[in-house]
Formats: sequence, structure tokens, C-alpha cells
Amino acid sequence: SCVENLIRLYENRRKTLISECQRIGWDVEAPKGSFFAWLPVPDNYTSESFAELLLDKANVAVAAGNGFGKYGEGYVRVGLLVEEDRLKEAIERVEKLGIF
Repeated sequence: SCVENLIRLYENRRKTLISECQRIGWDVEAPKGSFFAWLPVPDNYTSESFAELLLDKANVAVAAGNGFGKYGEGYVRVGLLVEEDRLKEAIERVEKLGIF
């Protein structure tokens, strides 16, 4: 039952993150079986420049995808390691940047 509880926990966090991203117009896909989400970087940004923007202007920490190899460029990685309300807050901060 503890495994089922963890599965539900991460599924709920994933659903929250993805629905919030889609709500602000960020075209993202739900990860399959991971507690990380790979979110596409908007046009005119690299994964590193977008991660820096989010940290500097929205106080949201993500990992630049280029740190995970050549296939990570064009994405930022978000951990589903915090509560749903914190994930919502992070996307609300991103929304205020007016990028999407």
C-alpha cells in the first residue's frame, strides 16, 4: 500500500504541473513513469538561458536540459518533489513573466 500511495502522490503532482503549464499556454506533455518532467523551452531561448531567466525573474529553480547531454537541449527539467501548491505557485510565477 505504501507503493500505491507514492504512485498516487506523484501522479497528482504530475497532473497538477501539467495542467497548470497548459493553463498558461505552455505546450507540455506529461512524463510517463518519472518524478521529473521535461518541459520544452520557448523559442529564442536555450535551455540554459531559460533556466537562468526563471531563476532570476520568477524565483523558480529548474535544471537546464543541456546539463543532461545533447538531447536535453531545448528542455528544462522539473522535479515533482514538492507539494502541489508549490508547483502551482511556481507556474503562477512563470505566468507573470508573460512568455506564454
